[in-house]
Amino acid sequence: MGDLMSLIEQNHTSSILTNGTNDPKYRVGTTRSNRSGEPVLGLRIAQNLANQRGDGLRFCGGRVIIRSLTFTSLLKIPLGDPWMIRLSLSLCLGLVAIVAVADEPAKKAAANSAELVTLFNGSNLEGWDGDPRLWSVKDGVIHGETTPENVAKGNTFLIWQGGELADFELHVTFRCNAINNSGIQYRSQHQSGKGVGNDWVLKGYQHELRNEENFPNVPSFIYDERGKRGRICLVGEKAVWTKDGKKVLDNTLIDQAGFKELMKVDDWNDVVIIAKGNNIKHYLNGKLVLDFTDEHPELALSSGVIGLQLHAGKPMWAEFKNIQLRKF
Repeated sequence: MGDLMSLIEQNHTSSILTNGTNDPKYRVGTTRSNRSGEPVLGLRIAQNLANQRGDGLRFCGGRVIIRSLTFTSLLKIPLGDPWMIRLSLSLCLGLVAIVAVADEPAKKAAANSAELVTLFNGSNLEGWDGDPRLWSVKDGVIHGETTPENVAKGNTFLIWQGGELADFELHVTFRCNAINNSGIQYRSQHQSGKGVGNDWVLKGYQHELRNEENFPNVPSFIYDERGKRGRICLVGEKAVWTKDGKKVLDNTLIDQAGFKELMKVDDWNDVVIIAKGNNIKHYLNGKLVLDFTDEHPELALSSGVIGLQLHAGKPMWAEFKNIQLRKF
């Protein structure tokens, strides 16, 4: 790879990138593209090019988008050139290092960073409060379970005792069974009094958790727990909710086929929730799957506590680990 990078450094201005050329000795190389048709180079090769060539390249979060002054600038490979044949083969091998281009970097769950604070110590439920009949620590993870003998009297939550959060980035890794659903509550308020079935009830935004992969009953949509709006924003949507109701601006963040590839049924899945002002983004296993802006003058939520849900009804279990937080 080092020799290849050296050759690129020596020849990229005349051989590799040709903006707007019609020269028949060049043909388009096969590279993976993002949804807008922008070709993506392998990370090391593209980053080297970005550092040395300013025109037609944009470096973004460890990724490079190649553009021309008119249409997209494509990787061109001249026919019959042994050096370029060698380069093209090396590039093909390098495609395994390609990362998908997005408008902003994907968020990965539970990355070890000085900015992320761990909320669960892996040993006990210190810093959390919930029904002791239903919540415990098993094998280093938070385990919540209802049984015919120990039922949940209404939806119940394990509530983090660190206070209210406004703007934040929350990482959680979860798994659960498919009998019932779970959730991650945020910007929520602790409820008590009439109509509340237990001491650990929350009201507010909920990141739905399910062990399912078929739309629309999949994890990651926003549910209005104990509120008026039901499923506020569905997976795949970029939406806004004003005083006049919900408007979907885009529903192509992910489709059914893409979600089936992304979701790991019967296994651990990584969630990231980012809340800044009135905008909320949900990521699943590193991919943005929902983008919601709440502009309702009365129903939008700006701060509150976080919690983990056990749902009323059929016996179920849910487990959580790698719970980390960054405040903005």
